[in-house]
Amino acid sequence: MAALRMLTQGGNAADAALTAAAVLCVAEPMSTGIGGDLFALVWRDGEAAALDSAGPAPASADPGAPVAQHGPRSVTVPGAVGGWAELAEHYGRRGLDACLAPAIGIAERGYAIGATAARLWGETAHAPAELGPAPRRGDVIRVPELAATLRGIAAAGPSAFYRGAIAEAIAAATWLEESDLAGFAPRWVEPLRLAYRGVEVLELPPPTQGVAALEGLGILDELPPGLASRVRATSLALADAREHVRDGAAVGRLLEREYLRRRAQDPARGVPGLADGTVYTCVVDEDGMAVSLIQSLFDHFGSGVMAPGTGVTLNNRGGSFAVAGEVTPGARPYHTLIPGMLLRDGDLLGPFGIMGAFIQAQAHIQFVSAVVDDGLDPQTALDRPRFRIEGDRVQLEPGLWGESETIRSLGLEPVHEPAITPFGGGQAIFVERGSLVGGSDGRQDGFAAGY
Repeated sequence: MAALRMLTQGGNAADAALTAAAVLCVAEPMSTGIGGDLFALVWRDGEAAALDSAGPAPASADPGAPVAQHGPRSVTVPGAVGGWAELAEHYGRRGLDACLAPAIGIAERGYAIGATAARLWGETAHAPAELGPAPRRGDVIRVPELAATLRGIAAAGPSAFYRGAIAEAIAAATWLEESDLAGFAPRWVEPLRLAYRGVEVLELPPPTQGVAALEGLGILDELPPGLASRVRATSLALADAREHVRDGAAVGRLLEREYLRRRAQDPARGVPGLADGTVYTCVVDEDGMAVSLIQSLFDHFGSGVMAPGTGVTLNNRGGSFAVAGEVTPGARPYHTLIPGMLLRDGDLLGPFGIMGAFIQAQAHIQFVSAVVDDGLDPQTALDRPRFRIEGDRVQLEPGLWGESETIRSLGLEPVHEPAITPFGGGQAIFVERGSLVGGSDGRQDGFAAGY
């Protein structure tokens, strides 16, 4: 609602997306925060841009040290605040201070926590002790220290976060040094693209797993329709991503048509997964600008470490160095975060994204196939039952339990999974015949709105 008000007050899609992202840092603290990272795709005036705002491990990190999943040594430089400032400067109208104002007010006055957020909070064993006991649905939460931090960023910009007292507090609580924070800068990068049956799909390059979504669709394009093909294509693409996606890696070969044809001949395979806590938002404004923005602490409540006196819970993105097997000093680990965008005939079809760590690339493949192959609208495509590959097991939502033999025929083990959480949740907005059609996943607390 804060984002919608921003649009009605003269803000554009970038302003509204930033407003939503900041409010979510307050209202869903287990899933996102200013101690996390951000990626975004922006469409304006017929051009696409990709924002990579994820920070590295400390420059002084020991590459021989064990990879930590939680705690002070799991924290990488938080990129979200730097990404907010970049998006506001390059695309916004209202300024970062205006975009942060609703979040500041909510943090100070308090908010009633939603059902899913309360459940996830209660399921997390390593929530920072400073936050107190897990709330129940409807409890009012106030976070005055976070409000003060956001107010400082609104007044002074990202330097209030990456230098000075807040940076000192982050460095004191983690293995990061103040120089790691002061040296951070977001990057504008060229999005990866793949044409899939008349629709162009845009994703972020490494260190994200965006290439997995595109490669999976490219392999699927070589196979007959059906669930078996979707699972097979997805498993092969995920395996390639785990092997090849690294900070700064060139992955264009994985999207070459000849490689995709050859890869489509290979059998399905199991792939290990990763945990995650993430939020996603997308906006399309009256001028046709679209923003697809995703932001995360990685695991729920990230590292479990809060920078003293700041209200900032810090990410545990360094845990993803487990993909490479070791920490790389000054580099970013494998990132599960991927915002998506669809184009048709060179024009915007719409932004989309699906949260849930390792399922993100898997769900992108399933969502795009539902839209393109089966002609589903955004809401129906988001609500369609999903599968999730974890090792040699394929978790199936209730609507797919009848497909167990299909999974076994691929040499994988079907698992009837009644829980909602493993399958993530997403949002999408499509431009259809001059109108906007939105959808918000029923697995989450979000909703689609317009005016």
